[in-house]
Amino acid sequence: MEKLTRKYGLVTAICMVVGTVIGSGVFFKGAKVLTQTGGNMTLGILAWALTGIVMLFCALQFSVMATKYEKVSGVVDYAEATCGKRYAYYLAWFLVNIYYPAMTSVLAWVSARYFGEMVGWSNVGPEVMTLAGAFLIGVYAMNALAPKLAGIFQTSATFIKLVPIVLMAVVGSIVGLFNGTLATNVTSLLPEGDSITFGGGLFAGVVASVFAYEGWICATSINAELKDPKKNLPIALVIGSTVVIIAYVLFNIGLGGGASLGVLATDDGVYVSFRNIFGSVAGTLLNICIVVSCLGTLNGLMMAETRGMYALAVRNEGPNPKLFIQIDKETNATSNSAVYGLLITVFWLLYFYGANLTNGWFGLFNFDSSELPIITIYAMYIPMFIIWMKSEKKMGTFKRFVLPILAIISCLFMVFAAVYAHGVIPFNDAKLVGKFSFPVLFYLIVFAVIMGIGVIFDLAKKKNKTQDE
Repeated sequence: MEKLTRKYGLVTAICMVVGTVIGSGVFFKGAKVLTQTGGNMTLGILAWALTGIVMLFCALQFSVMATKYEKVSGVVDYAEATCGKRYAYYLAWFLVNIYYPAMTSVLAWVSARYFGEMVGWSNVGPEVMTLAGAFLIGVYAMNALAPKLAGIFQTSATFIKLVPIVLMAVVGSIVGLFNGTLATNVTSLLPEGDSITFGGGLFAGVVASVFAYEGWICATSINAELKDPKKNLPIALVIGSTVVIIAYVLFNIGLGGGASLGVLATDDGVYVSFRNIFGSVAGTLLNICIVVSCLGTLNGLMMAETRGMYALAVRNEGPNPKLFIQIDKETNATSNSAVYGLLITVFWLLYFYGANLTNGWFGLFNFDSSELPIITIYAMYIPMFIIWMKSEKKMGTFKRFVLPILAIISCLFMVFAAVYAHGVIPFNDAKLVGKFSFPVLFYLIVFAVIMGIGVIFDLAKKKNKTQDE
């Protein structure tokens, strides 16, 4: 049987962390954070930093696990080592059928959307949706046919996306200090700012920024293809997460040097700030960098998704393990697993369009598929951390108790933030004004159905095993 080769180094792993977290969120979530904090820039920056620390605690805990456990799929390995094979199976089933494809499909659309803005296309028009499909297929082909090229692209895209962030962080801060704009913004508030309390504004800002930090766990999916994973994966998780936090905080400080609070709180605030500091050409260059940034995140997610069914098959789990365990001899890629990943991602792209970019094709079952899977992924981490504390008796106090407890608190916070932001929302349909939807509830129903399909395959395997015996 062909095996995956160790073809990725530390730099690629770090770029997987940075590249799958920094996408479009840092460029458009800033306005929402600023609005939620009433224009209090200090409070907004604190919100960005606090959310990053929450992410960092989870990444640190997984970095400790990575030094002890190693197999083929990172987080699934950790689930198996702590909670057993059954739990690992259901986590892997969730990742391959909900988490990875849902986020991957949205990034394909976001990449196409920012490209469409440069040529005047409608965000929900056929041109953007066609391009989203093309991006999806292109990134899939690169991961399925040339995985080494996908790794090179991930590294390149990460460095390219950091260019506008670093430029704004440095130049924007310097310009803002000299022209007084940054000082004015720090000491001013939006009109509604006086009515916002410190605690309420901070929490609202955290909720607004929390989803911009998602995606770092994808880096663990290349565990079997990473050189010296017990050494490099922990380093990548820690360095990558730290780079993201610093980049987000400094970028948002720099933005404050290029435009007033009122402008920064609008959807065009980032563009205007760039234009004011770097000139009129900056708008186009910024959009190009954002497209590359989104494609880098899309590639990182697709790298994880194309390996999903392989992670199940190598454990002799899921539908037809003999089919999905196959590795192409020429490319050393998980070819059949990749095809499945593409098909399920296309399904989620169609769902995202119908649920979020139209009046809603699915009635009560319209929900934001880019954010709600976070509820379940962080909830599924918690049992792993609890059992780690119970079983790892040789670990010191910090690694056995302090770090996992901090990670559990972080997970609970993420779940609460997701429910808080999406628990109850008004319908967009004019005919239903005054009525409300409960997207979290209906997302969990969809989650239960998909996981139920996984149960069917699990029971079928047990039945076949019993008959063979």
